Amino acid sequence: MTEVQSQPASVVPDALTTVLLGHNAFQFTRAGVELGLFDLLERSPGTRRERIGAELGLAERSLDILLLGVTSLRLVERTEEGYVNAKSISDLFTGGHWELVKAVIGFEAYVTYPGLVDFTESLRANSNIGLRRYPGEGATVYHRLSEDPELLKVFYHFMGTWSAVAGKHLIKYGDFSSARRILDVGGGDATMAIAVAGAHPDVEVTVLEIPKVVDLARKRVEEAGLSDRVKVVEGDIFAGDYPEGHDTVMFVHQLQIWPQDRIRVLLGHAHAVLPEGGRVLILNSMSEDDYDGPLMAALASPFFAAVAGEGGMLYSWEGYEKSLKEVGFDQVRRTRCTEAITPHGIITAVK
Repeated sequence: MTEVQSQPASVVPDALTTVLLGHNAFQFTRAGVELGLFDLLERSPGTRRERIGAELGLAERSLDILLLGVTSLRLVERTEEGYVNAKSISDLFTGGHWELVKAVIGFEAYVTYPGLVDFTESLRANSNIGLRRYPGEGATVYHRLSEDPELLKVFYHFMGTWSAVAGKHLIKYGDFSSARRILDVGGGDATMAIAVAGAHPDVEVTVLEIPKVVDLARKRVEEAGLSDRVKVVEGDIFAGDYPEGHDTVMFVHQLQIWPQDRIRVLLGHAHAVLPEGGRVLILNSMSEDDYDGPLMAALASPFFAAVAGEGGMLYSWEGYEKSLKEVGFDQVRRTRCTEAITPHGIITAVK
């Protein structure tokens, strides 16, 4: 059969199509994860179409839709033997990153997407307008999620997995040589506190968190067998009544939630509670100083701008450094976490 084309085969480039229909691209990736397609193909590369349908429990039309999507997105390839994961997917398995990918998928699907409908309005208002999409009265999405056990479970699965990755960076690149008592401000379920205490037997850590997260954090600490060196206390991180007696204050995945004026409040509280020579440590994914990348920092920022706190983003190194100096810190130093799939970095400063 002769095919006659009256116009070019691709009027819209694939890259632009992926942006225009990006939500659909995500849904194919999500379906591949939740149905177990990628896991199946990693276990059994070259799986035939019929077996995929049987293993995943999909009718013929549903299977056609799924395979059309994942192959067109170059997530899966069809060979003479059968279907295989694309190298980009397979590398995530072999590199030990697949659990993080699955956690990100769950977080985006169930936590992030509802509020991003208000992203444009959030930019106009310079505030997290998308928070209105989440039931509850809390001032942040984290307070509101604490009222929904199922969503809170999804959130902390993501944060725990993400923090486990970041924890490796913190232990590898963080300088705790002079630290003996660390305050982890907004330390969530204590994943980072546990990582630091586990790597440094002579260090004690105090986690400061909102009341509804405290029980979860204490349970994690107890399970890790570190209750003697990791304490969890309730508190409002903006109130300024930080526990005293610490030589290091740590902000991990916390400052990106807030606008810069609120960040300076938090850093000011840290400065006030630290002794002379005390240190502050910030671990976050970072944007470049010119705000021209990296892509992951850009695409992660809408959640913080539209939903999370009062309007944040993945700030640049320079943005944090300016805030640190404004509240009185000195000897500011930046450390890039190289060999990472995320754009993590550490900034330290001294009082």
